[in-house]
Amino acid sequence: MKRKATSLVSRPSQFHAAVTLFEPSEEVATVRRSKRLKVESTSDSTKRVKTVKVEEESTTLAPPAARPSKRKPASPRKPKPIPTALETPHPAPPNWSDTYDTIKKMRAHIVAPVDTMGCDQAQLKETDPKCQRFSTLVSLMLSSQTKDEVTDAAVAKLREAVGGSLSVDAIIRADESAIAEAICKVGFWRRKTQYIQQAARKLRDEFDSDVPKTADELCSLPGVGPKMAFLALQVAWKLNAGIGVDVHVHRITNRLGWHKPPTKTPEETRLNLQSWLPLELHPEINHLLVGFGQTICAPIGPKCDQCELSDGRCPSARKVTKASVKKTSSRKVSVTSPSGPKIEVELEADTKVELETVPVLDDALYQIAPEIKKEETS
Repeated sequence: MKRKATSLVSRPSQFHAAVTLFEPSEEVATVRRSKRLKVESTSDSTKRVKTVKVEEESTTLAPPAARPSKRKPASPRKPKPIPTALETPHPAPPNWSDTYDTIKKMRAHIVAPVDTMGCDQAQLKETDPKCQRFSTLVSLMLSSQTKDEVTDAAVAKLREAVGGSLSVDAIIRADESAIAEAICKVGFWRRKTQYIQQAARKLRDEFDSDVPKTADELCSLPGVGPKMAFLALQVAWKLNAGIGVDVHVHRITNRLGWHKPPTKTPEETRLNLQSWLPLELHPEINHLLVGFGQTICAPIGPKCDQCELSDGRCPSARKVTKASVKKTSSRKVSVTSPSGPKIEVELEADTKVELETVPVLDDALYQIAPEIKKEETS
């Protein structure tokens, strides 16, 4: 409710011309108006009536000025720095070195999709160093929830769509529809289309159109998380700043029992591993375990019968049992007698066939790595 401004208004007295009266006025608007008053003055001889024109002015008091707010404008929220170490280091698992060397030995005889279509392959098609680093980052951004085969094809198609070279300026100049069409086979392609263009603009404006050299700066880009940041530093800049932990590394290290208690997120897994794994192994463990997870230790239906760790060193190994099944086969035999008709006899034989039966994945394993149920194999 608005209060009306109050001011004093003067007017002559009705009883004596020499007297001035002051009265409060509650006029809001500034107006100027005239009022005619009749002033009667009496004398002994004559009675005169005078009409006096009085002008009244009412003024409006200005509302009090608003007090300046003492609150400071909110500053843009700064991203939290990525943690690099645990307050209490995780102890090294017993016999981890023997297990690691065995996986490395098995991987030496296996060619996995990550070996030929991983993020480190994207830079080989570029000649400019900046374009090499940027293509590595783009490949990592597209690889989330996507198989390496699909990611590799999308990077090649995107390179062709923007003019033959993956550069920051080429992505900025390209139409959003052209980028979307090139990467439409990868998971969450609509969101990644926006992320790639937004990241390219930020690289141009803040990082001289080049990939940053710190994990915190990389994570400030849209669509880039710690795993991508550490892998980008390793591949693009040859910097060993941390371990890139994806679902394969998270799943396999939990199956091996390297985390006590089992970790629930890849970030927990990363901090645990970084606290005890030798520094020189940080750059290679991702590539090693990703290929191992793509070919042998799959999220669903792992090939434990082909894994050398199923001899008791892996606590999650499944025993493969053989069941014998009877298979009946029959054949016809013709018997001809010289003195009688031709006779056909059908003989049946039982054959034992040994089949390998593998039980359904144990529920206990789902408790160790619950993301297996909804993880996509990559």
